[in-house]
Amino acid sequence: MTHQVSEVNKSHCPVIVAIETATTFGSIALLSGGQCVAEFSLQSRLTHSKRLLYGLERLLVDAQHSWDDIDAVAVSIGPGSFTGLRIGLSTAKGLAFAANKKLLAVPTLDGLASQVQFSKYQICAVVDARKNELYTAFYRNSETAVLDRISDYMAVNTDRLCSLITEPTILVGDGLHIYGRELKERLEDLAIISSKTIVFPRAAAIGILAKDMWEREEFLDIASAVPVYVRVSDAELNFGKTVKATHF
Repeated sequence: MTHQVSEVNKSHCPVIVAIETATTFGSIALLSGGQCVAEFSLQSRLTHSKRLLYGLERLLVDAQHSWDDIDAVAVSIGPGSFTGLRIGLSTAKGLAFAANKKLLAVPTLDGLASQVQFSKYQICAVVDARKNELYTAFYRNSETAVLDRISDYMAVNTDRLCSLITEPTILVGDGLHIYGRELKERLEDLAIISSKTIVFPRAAAIGILAKDMWEREEFLDIASAVPVYVRVSDAELNFGKTVKATHF
C-alpha cells in the first residue's frame, strides 16, 4: 500500500515537531510561526526510547497543540550515537507515517553549528564519536544568515582535526568535554572554545533548519530513510568478522 502525504502549502508557515537523540542530551521541540514555542530536554542514563514519546505527549499538551496542528516531523539524522540515531529516526518515521505528516531530516552537526551564528570565524562542530575520535564538520557564515558547510562530515582523531584547523576557529560540541583542553593546548590561539551553554545539538535548532527544508520541499521517503553514520557501527564490524570467520 502506498503511503500518501498531503501536498505542501508553501504560503503556510509549518508547525513542526523536532526530535534530537544523536547524543546523551536528548530533546524534543515544537516550532510554530518559525519560532520555538516549546522544548523539552534531558540528559539521562535512561535510553531515549524510554522517555521520547512521553516527553512528546507532554510537550503537545502543555503547548496546547494536537497532531491535527502538526505539518511535519523533523529529526536529527546524524552523525552521532548509533543507538540514539536509530531510536530518533524510527520514532520520527513511525509518527510521520501514522499521522500522515512530512518527514524532514537535519544533519546533527548542522544543527549544532547553527547555534553559533553571526561569527566572522570558521566554525567547527565536534561530537564525541568514542574510540578516540570526533564527528566533525566545518562551517562559515554566509550573507543569507544560513551557515555554509565547507567540509564533508568526518570521523577523525585529534591529530587529524588539528591538522585541518589552520585559522582561528570556534569549536562547539560535547566533544570538548573530552578533548577541549588538548585541542586548546595544541592549537593555542587558533582554537576558540564556545560557551559552555552551547554543548549539545538542540531540537529547537533542528526544527528551525527543518523549516527551511520544508520551504525547499526537501522531504525524506519514510520507508527508505536511514541515519547518517559516517562510519560503520560495531555491530556491522562484528558481523563482518563473523562472516569472514565462517567462510574461512
